[in-house]
Amino acid sequence: MSTITAILEPDADGSLHLPLPPELRSTLVKVTATLEAASVAARPRFGCLAGKIELAPDFDEPLEDFKDYME
Repeated sequence: MSTITAILEPDADGSLHLPLPPELRSTLVKVTATLEAASVAARPRFGCLAGKIELAPDFDEPLEDFKDYME
């Protein structure tokens, strides 16, 4: 049994589409739902991951694989 918590945006016809984990995609699925309005604050906003993703210090360095093309 898996528990999924999701905020879904209804389609124009009012239907919702629930993404399933891979292990449940080829079997019958029993769904128990509690529907309630989600607050606007629950929606991800642009820049919400700022400062949470780090790049390696050598991210901008040339790659050895392309050394012949860079000269």
